[in-house]
Amino acid sequence: MPMPTTVPARELVTIADSTIRIPDQDCLIHLQFRRFAGCPICNLHLRSFAVRHAEILAADIREVVVFHSSAAELRTYEGDLPFDLIADPTRTLYREFGIEAKPRALLDPRAWPAIIRGVTTATMAVLRKEKPAPPSEPEGGRLGLPGDFLIAPDGRVLASKLGVHADDQWSVDELLAHVPARDKSGSGHQ
Repeated sequence: MPMPTTVPARELVTIADSTIRIPDQDCLIHLQFRRFAGCPICNLHLRSFAVRHAEILAADIREVVVFHSSAAELRTYEGDLPFDLIADPTRTLYREFGIEAKPRALLDPRAWPAIIRGVTTATMAVLRKEKPAPPSEPEGGRLGLPGDFLIAPDGRVLASKLGVHADDQWSVDELLAHVPARDKSGSGHQ
């Protein structure tokens, strides 16, 4: 399925039971598709976004993160993140946005350094009793690929990326580079 060039208006329910609108008439939306709740690679990636959350907000971007896990699983593993988290265990949004699950998610050697870092970080957090162990049988499986979409207030997809392996997603710097110049200056969607 091809990636969408526009996103029709919809409401999504977060794991905190609040409703959000996509697109958002007041700001850009960075719609991230992650793998499963507790995924060590996703956890490292999202922590890098959490550390720079103020900078992302200053660029007038709202983070909305979708997982193919249940809301209960997301609350267990990711509930402390400062973003809107969406549970999509039926992968309805994944199909709509062309996000796939393939063995190359983990078999691509470019993902291996992140797998090692993520597993090491997760193991240390478990040993320090800061986090529960990642699930041995994650909901929806391990083979999901990431995806990123920057959505304008009018629903246009300004930029997008479909990952080819588990660690193939935008960094914060890449996300910010996609923000149109007028929005970076603060004269955009305030």
